[in-house]
Amino acid sequence: MKFTILVIDDEKNIRTGLQAALELDGYEVLLAADGAEGLEIALHSDIDLVITDLRMPGVSGEEVLRRVTTESPGIPVIVLTGHGTVENAVEAMRSGAYDFLTKPLNLDRLSLLVKRALQNRELVLQHRELEREMESRKSFEHIIGKSPAMLKVFEVVRRVAPTKASVLITGESGVGKELIANALHNLSPRNENPFIKVHCAALAESILESELFGHEKGSFTGAVSRKRGRFELANSGTIFLDEIGEINQQVQIKILRVLQEKQFERVGGEETVEVDVRVVTATNRDLEKEIAAGRFREDLFYRLNVVRIHVPPLRERKDDIPLMITSFIKEFAEENGKKIEGIEPKARSVLYSYDWPGNVRQLRNCVESAVVMTSGTVITLDDLPPSIRSGSDASSIRIPLGTTMAEAEKEIILQTLSAQNGNKSRAAEVLGIGRKTLHRKLDEYGLDRDPVSDAEDEGSQSVEPV
Repeated sequence: MKFTILVIDDEKNIRTGLQAALELDGYEVLLAADGAEGLEIALHSDIDLVITDLRMPGVSGEEVLRRVTTESPGIPVIVLTGHGTVENAVEAMRSGAYDFLTKPLNLDRLSLLVKRALQNRELVLQHRELEREMESRKSFEHIIGKSPAMLKVFEVVRRVAPTKASVLITGESGVGKELIANALHNLSPRNENPFIKVHCAALAESILESELFGHEKGSFTGAVSRKRGRFELANSGTIFLDEIGEINQQVQIKILRVLQEKQFERVGGEETVEVDVRVVTATNRDLEKEIAAGRFREDLFYRLNVVRIHVPPLRERKDDIPLMITSFIKEFAEENGKKIEGIEPKARSVLYSYDWPGNVRQLRNCVESAVVMTSGTVITLDDLPPSIRSGSDASSIRIPLGTTMAEAEKEIILQTLSAQNGNKSRAAEVLGIGRKTLHRKLDEYGLDRDPVSDAEDEGSQSVEPV
């Protein structure tokens, strides 16, 4: 990377001389003729190192050092000083300066100091990037997926999470909308503040308003004391309203007011409550159709739909199914104290070819059932729920319109291999390709981890490891 250095000195000859020397070393150099100009650049530009004179009219070098180290920590500052002010330079070191040089300057010494300071700066930047990456991975750790569709979802979450924008998450039931909401909160600046979840469809219409906005004592039968609502509890944090399409018009109006004015009144109360809440919502309904039917307010929809994240159904991202199967088997085997070594190809093929109308939630429940029901160390076709076995026709291959040639080839190879009980020789023969070609394709898919010889292949049945 090319580093940017800011030189602040009221003597023009020193500024231009340092610029020439530093540019010769490959750095980008910005110049400032006084401390005020230097601070404006240092605090509002992308700077990696500041070199400043200590004695300048107006804003001094000491003030520049103090402001930069306080307001832009991590940017090293090298101080330039005359022979008569070495004591001040030592004091500057105590105040956080990286080092100091006396005038007239030794350019070789300066070059060495700059190199060391920027090496430290690079380490700091790398450490921060690593921390951000680790935090990002942690935020997505419960969301399994590497398909192009899910990678696109992850990218949108990363972009939107640091902002204050309202987010509407759409998708069928069971696709993992709540996990996306969790990730949005965890990656946001509000991540140490409350994350309040409200499943709107699970609350009776008569109590939903009270649950969201709270109520005053005596506002209705049973209101024996004041109660704070979910919006108050989420103050300075995030509130997640799941199945937002289920709420009535009265509650919709109050939510709209919170989004517009950041305030509301509790049920039965007159006191105005102000809140700072990031609103994330989710629905499996088509809200545009709900608007047309008069059941959902158009103005509220536009407030909620600042950014929309659509989570695709599992049938549209089947590349994620093998990862999920492996993860769920491991999770439920540990939970139930079982040792599961893998899943046989026929069972895996059924799981892969099934359409999963209940999406990830249904697949997770299916794998949990299989782990509980199996009496051995390998999950077989008989261990799967009958509804899954009968709902999948493993003797045929269904390839949706729009599937790419590469995806279709992968599907045909995996299904044929499964139909041959994992026997690569017979699968290659059926496919009309050589065994080496089949192994190479499986290796590309990350599935040929333990290829066997032709002799071992005959009559054997492979098991996909966990």
